[in-house]
Amino acid sequence: MWLGWDERSLRALTIGAPLHDIGKVMISEAVLRKRGPLDEHELAEIRTHPAAGARLVSPVGPARDALPYVLYHHEWWDGGGYPTGRIGTDIPEGARLLAVADAFDAMTTMRPYRWPLSTERALDEIERCAGSQFDPTFAAAFLEAWDSGALLAAEVV
Repeated sequence: MWLGWDERSLRALTIGAPLHDIGKVMISEAVLRKRGPLDEHELAEIRTHPAAGARLVSPVGPARDALPYVLYHHEWWDGGGYPTGRIGTDIPEGARLLAVADAFDAMTTMRPYRWPLSTERALDEIERCAGSQFDPTFAAAFLEAWDSGALLAAEVV
C-alpha cells in the first residue's frame, strides 16, 4: 500500500483530490479571474471555499470520505492556514499530502494574477516551506518522488 494507507484511504484520496476545490463554484467569477493581488475582502471570499466545498460534498454518501481533502487542504503545518487554523497532526493526513501537491500545481500553472513558476523554483519553495506551510514528512516525500521521477510516471486513477 502506498504510504501504508489502506484501501479506504486510497479511495478517499482518489475522490478527494479532484474535489478539493469544489467550493470555488461558490466564489464570484470576478474574484476567481481577477488579475493582480486580491484585496482583503476578496481574500476573505476565497478563504470560504473549503467550508463551502464541505457543505456541497457532505450530503453525497460516497464523497463523505473526501471531506478532509475539501475542508482542510489550506491548513498549514504551523497553524497559519485556513479555515480552522489546525496545526500539525491535527490536520488530517490526506489533507497534509494534498496541500503539497496542490501548492505545486498552483505554483507551476498559469493564473490570472501571475505567470507560472519554473518547476525548480516551485520545488525550492516546497523545500523552504517544509515545517511551516507543509508537513515536513510529506514535503520531503514529494521532493524525493519528484527527484526519482516517480511523479512523472504516476498514473492518474
